[in-house]
Amino acid sequence: MKSIYVTQPTLPPLDEFIPYLEKIWDNKILTNGGEFHQQLEKTLCEYLGVKHIALFTNGTIALITALQALRITGEVITTPYSFVATAHSLLWNGIKPVFVDIDPLTLNLDSEKIEAAITPQTTAIMPVHCYGYPCDVERIQEIADNYNLKVIYDAAHAFGVRDNHSEGLLNHGDLSVLSFHATKVFNTFEGGAIVCPDEKTKRRIDHLKNFGFADEVTVVAAGINGKMSEINAAFGLLQLKGIDDALKKRQSVDERYREGLKNIAGIRCGNIGEHFSNYAYFPIFVEKNRDALYEKLKANGIFGRRYFYPLISDFPMYRSLPSAAPANLPVARQISHEVICLPMYPNLTNEEIDFIVSLIAEF
Repeated sequence: MKSIYVTQPTLPPLDEFIPYLEKIWDNKILTNGGEFHQQLEKTLCEYLGVKHIALFTNGTIALITALQALRITGEVITTPYSFVATAHSLLWNGIKPVFVDIDPLTLNLDSEKIEAAITPQTTAIMPVHCYGYPCDVERIQEIADNYNLKVIYDAAHAFGVRDNHSEGLLNHGDLSVLSFHATKVFNTFEGGAIVCPDEKTKRRIDHLKNFGFADEVTVVAAGINGKMSEINAAFGLLQLKGIDDALKKRQSVDERYREGLKNIAGIRCGNIGEHFSNYAYFPIFVEKNRDALYEKLKANGIFGRRYFYPLISDFPMYRSLPSAAPANLPVARQISHEVICLPMYPNLTNEEIDFIVSLIAEF
């Protein structure tokens, strides 16, 4: 059997992309908020149920810019159980990350441990909707309101996820940041976005992502070049046409995994919860000898990933922080030593899923 990787980008038929490219070739507009860029922002707002969205070249630049847009300084409370871009965006802004442990069920920032980490230097909270599972948004907002803190959600995993709130998951907090990287449920080759609550905030973010230009001759901030190109935006418009079908296929993969793994001792599947999942990941938690199973799968051509191991707090630029001490993060540390994200993508076949399950059962 061919090698099976943790994910595989969903791509439309190439001939369907050609008309978009031909239009770009005809109008000669490659960037700077062209027609496809504007269309994608509008279409994403409609699909995601948000009022305003600003497209970016990638999710990391979007995180960095979101912090700039809200003028965040000092200390920010965040999770150690995420991709490094979450905390890196803080360092790039000269902000000190303060790590708080995660909830053992949701794997999100433990909302009941946030208050104890707040100091006079704390200005914001940056939670992550881990694997697309919604954070405890009400409790986090209550804490933020009590202490006058901003909330920026790293929603890189949460494209299309809906919780039980009428306003929608991405509308919580002051800003939510999405990633459209090639590994994500919805991708634009590379890309990202910031969900904005109002026109004024979007306008400031649009200035920041274009070097700070407010008009042809006026620079109002020390901005960056974070713009999404017309080719990426065009690809996003095409991708959106097939997103619902892709999500249904992901759900089928998820269900087959769960059925196959349900009676295997020492293996626990990640939670879905009572919300609309995007089935972006399929994490399992191995009670004993996680790394041995990881190597067994790899030896058989199955390349899962230990998302997220090591913890962000274990990397050299973070481990000297007081909040990074292992004793401060017992749940995150345990989970990081148990997790394997199994291959998950729409075109994963039943035969491939069953083969992966059989290897785990043998182990």
